[in-house]
Amino acid sequence: MYNALKTKAFLAAMGLAAAIAAAEPANALDNVTYGTNWLAQAEHGGFYQAVADGTYKKYGLDVTIVQGGPNAANQALLVSGKLDFYMGSPQQEIDAVKQGIPIVDIAAIFQKDPQVLIAHPDAGVEKFEDLAKLPTLFLSKDGYVTYFEWMKANFPGFKDEQYKPYNFSPAPFMADKQSAQQGYVTSEPYEIEKQAGWKPKVFLIADAGYSPYSTMITTQKALVDKNPDLVQRFVNASIEGWYNYLYGDNKAANELIKKDNPDITDGQIAFSIAQMKEHGIVESGDALDKGIGCITDAHYKKFFDEMVQIKLFDADVDYKKAFDTQFVCKGVGMSLKK
Repeated sequence: MYNALKTKAFLAAMGLAAAIAAAEPANALDNVTYGTNWLAQAEHGGFYQAVADGTYKKYGLDVTIVQGGPNAANQALLVSGKLDFYMGSPQQEIDAVKQGIPIVDIAAIFQKDPQVLIAHPDAGVEKFEDLAKLPTLFLSKDGYVTYFEWMKANFPGFKDEQYKPYNFSPAPFMADKQSAQQGYVTSEPYEIEKQAGWKPKVFLIADAGYSPYSTMITTQKALVDKNPDLVQRFVNASIEGWYNYLYGDNKAANELIKKDNPDITDGQIAFSIAQMKEHGIVESGDALDKGIGCITDAHYKKFFDEMVQIKLFDADVDYKKAFDTQFVCKGVGMSLKK
C-alpha cells in the first residue's frame, strides 16, 4: 500500500512538473529587425524565405523584416539603433566612415550590382559602348554622380549632355527610340516588355566592370563588438535562406512578399529570380566557392578605388572601416544548393 501511494505521489508530481514545463515558454528567441531598402520583392527573397521556412527560428532568432519604400528611413533607423540590421550599400557605408558613423557591411548578398541600362531593340545598340552614341540617357541623380561618372571615366563618348532626369516611369524612354534608361536587371526590363510589347536590350553595368557589392547586411559596429554570436547567427540563417529561396520551395516566402507588397505579381517574382540566376547576381566571383554573402578586401577595395577615380571619395578615407569579413566566406549553406 505504501509503495502504491508513493507511486501515485511520484506520478502526480511528474504530471505537475510536466504541466508547469508546458506552461513555460520554450527557450526565448532573440528578437531581431532587418530593414530593407525598398518595397518587398524577389530581390529580398532569401530573408523572407528564412522567416517563412523557420530557418531564423532554427538559429534562435525571431526576425521582423521592416520593408523600405519611398517614405522609409531604414538607414537612419539603423544608425539610431532602432533597427539591428539594414540592407545597405558599400557607397553608403564608406560615406558613413567619412562622417564618423560606425556602421559596417558584414555580408554581401549580391556579388553584382543589378543596375542596368536599357535600350530599344532597333536603336543600333549592340554592346555597352554603343550606349555612348545615344543622345539621351534617363538616369537618377544618384546614378548620375556614381556609375555614370564611372562610365565617363572608363569609356569614351559618354558625356554630361546625354543626362536627363529619370522619374521612375518608363514612358519617356519608350517614346524615344534614341534613348536609354536605368533600371535593375531583375525589374524594369520585365515591365517595359509588358507595356511596350517588345523586348528591350539590357546591359548590366557590372559586366562592363563596375564593381560594387549590393544588397548588404549592414549593422552597427557596436553590435559586432557586443554580440558577435547574434550577428553570426543572423548572417548564417540569412545565407541559408538565400540558398533555399533560389533552389528550394519558395512559395511561402513569395506569399509573405506579396503580403507586404500587394502590387507585386507572380510573373514579376519569377522573372526576378530567373534574372538573378542567369546573371550571377547572388552567385558569382568569390561566392561561387566561398558561399553566398562573401566579402573580400580585394573586391571592396576595387570599388573604393573606382570611386576615388571619379572623385566621389578621397583616397585617404579608411574604407576598411566600412566592412568586416569575419562572418562570411565560410561556405555556409552551400550543401543546400541542388
